[in-house]
Amino acid sequence: MRITGSGMLLRIFIGEGDHLDGRPLYEALLLKAREMGLAGVTVVRGVAGFGAHSRLHTAKVLRLSEDLPMVVEIVDREDRIRAFVPVCDAMMRDGLVTLEPIEIVRYSAEPPKATT
Repeated sequence: MRITGSGMLLRIFIGEGDHLDGRPLYEALLLKAREMGLAGVTVVRGVAGFGAHSRLHTAKVLRLSEDLPMVVEIVDREDRIRAFVPVCDAMMRDGLVTLEPIEIVRYSAEPPKATT
């Protein structure tokens, strides 16, 4: 598959301790996005942060948190991202969801061309 041109970035901010049906929410979102055939997902664990409840989550050695911030980033064409937003919303209880228009320079599952 190849995608270039305008696209959209869906960014989902949740906590590591958020779950859905006994599975970490970030994993449930990742698997649902793959099931729906979205182009790509990256899950990143933050080292510190706070959200709507202003409770500090940190990975400091003296205060290990079991609920570190998680960011799920999904990139695809705008129509496909917008179709995923209500699915995402139904899966979440707390969190923040943002959308950003982006330009996709290169997305390809083909191997790189050999140089001579």
